[in-house]
Amino acid sequence: MRTDPATADAAIDAILSRFVKYHPDRIDLSLDRMRRLLSDLDNPQDGLPPVIHIAGTNGKGSTAAFLTSALTQAGKRVSAYTSPHLVRFAERYRIAGDLLSDESLLALFEEVERSNAGNPITEFEITTAAAFLAMDRAPADLVVLETGLGGRFDATNVVAHPAATVITPVGFDHMAFLGDTLAAITGEKAAIQKSGTPSIVATQQPDAEAVISDYAAGVGAPLYRCGIEWSATPALDGGGRYERAGTVWNLPPPGLPGRHQFDNAALAAACLEICDLAGVTSEAVGTGIANTSWPGRLQRLTAGSLVDRLPPDGELWLDAAHNPLGAEALARAFQEMNTADPKSLHLIFTLLDDKDTEGFLAPFAGVATSASAIGLPDTPRSRQAEALARAARAAGLAARPMAAVADALAQVGTEPGPVRVLVTGSHLLVGAMLRENG
Repeated sequence: MRTDPATADAAIDAILSRFVKYHPDRIDLSLDRMRRLLSDLDNPQDGLPPVIHIAGTNGKGSTAAFLTSALTQAGKRVSAYTSPHLVRFAERYRIAGDLLSDESLLALFEEVERSNAGNPITEFEITTAAAFLAMDRAPADLVVLETGLGGRFDATNVVAHPAATVITPVGFDHMAFLGDTLAAITGEKAAIQKSGTPSIVATQQPDAEAVISDYAAGVGAPLYRCGIEWSATPALDGGGRYERAGTVWNLPPPGLPGRHQFDNAALAAACLEICDLAGVTSEAVGTGIANTSWPGRLQRLTAGSLVDRLPPDGELWLDAAHNPLGAEALARAFQEMNTADPKSLHLIFTLLDDKDTEGFLAPFAGVATSASAIGLPDTPRSRQAEALARAARAAGLAARPMAAVADALAQVGTEPGPVRVLVTGSHLLVGAMLRENG
C-alpha cells in the first residue's frame, strides 16, 4: 500500500530534521565523515557505472539535465543526483531513469541513518550517501553527479575514477566557505579533476581558466576548454554549432529558454562527444537537447492560481538564480525577450543572508521597471523584506517591500501596459511559488 503523499512528505521532513542535529554546522567542508559513512555502507560509490561529475557556479543543474536527456534519447539508462530541489526532496534522485518515490527515499534515509549510528555527519553528506546507495543497487549505464558546494571537499567528490568531469562557469558565490577571490573559489571547484579523466570546461574568466588549467596539468587530467580545444557558435534561432578537431555537430535550440542555455547545452554536447560513448550520436544528442526540461530555470507558468492574478496579457516566469553570474544571464534573457515582444519587467525576489544582494540585483537596473522584495518568514537565513528593498534601491531599482507574493502580484496587476513578472533569488521562493500556483 502506498503512503499518502502528505504523510510521506512529513516523514521525510522529520528525518531531515534529525539529520541536521548530527552536526552543529549546516556546512562543514571535509571528506572524512563521508568516507567513514560510505565505508560502513560497503563503499557503494565504488560500484557505480561510469560517472560524469559536474562542478561550477552556474548552469550545473541545466547541464546535468541536458546530459541526462541526451543520454536517455540515445537509449541509455541514466541515474542522476542533483541539488537543490524545488518542491519534493526526492526530485534530487533519478535512479535508473526514474525519479525516486517518497517511500523509497524514506526507506533509504532510515537505512543510512542506522548505519551512521549517531556519528557526526552533515545533512548533505547523509543524503548524498543515500544517493550512492540507491545508484549502486539499480542497474544503469551512466551516472550524472552534481556537486552541492565547491568540489574539493564536496560530499560527491569521493568517486575515484569518473568517466569525465565538467566545470560550468565559475563566479562569486558561497564565499564564506570557498574563499573571497575568484581564484580561490575556482581552486575548490577545479579539484574534482582527476588523473587521466577528461575535463570538459565551459568558457571562464581568465583567472578561473588559469586555475583550472594549472590544476588539470598538476593531476594529469586531459583538458578540453571551450574556445580552445572546442568551440560553440550560437545561431540566430537559438541553436548553434559545436566543433572539435574536425567534428561538427549542429545543435537545435535547447528545450530550456535563454541564450545562456545554448552554452550549457553545448557543454553537455562537448562532454558526450569527447567521451565517445557507444550509441551516443549527434542526432540523439540534438534531440535530447531540444526536449530537455528543468523546472525553475526560466520557467513560464501559463495556468494556475497565481497566474490568474495577472492581467490577461501578463506573463509569470520563475528562475532559481541566486548569484551575480546567474542574474547577468537572466537580465540578458529578458532584454532579448523585450526586444522581440516589449513588456515591462517586474521583479519579485528574495535572497538568503549569505548572498551578494546588491551584486545580484545590479544587472536588473535598467531592465526591470520595478521590484518587490519578499521575506521568507519560516526560513532562518532569510533577509527581511525591508532590508532587501533597500538593497534593491541601492542597486538602482524602484523597489518596495511586500508581505507575500500574492500581494506583489496584486500590485503588478494595477500597473499600466503589458507586464512580465520574474520571481527569482532563491530556490525556496521558486518552490513555494510552484506549490502555491498548483
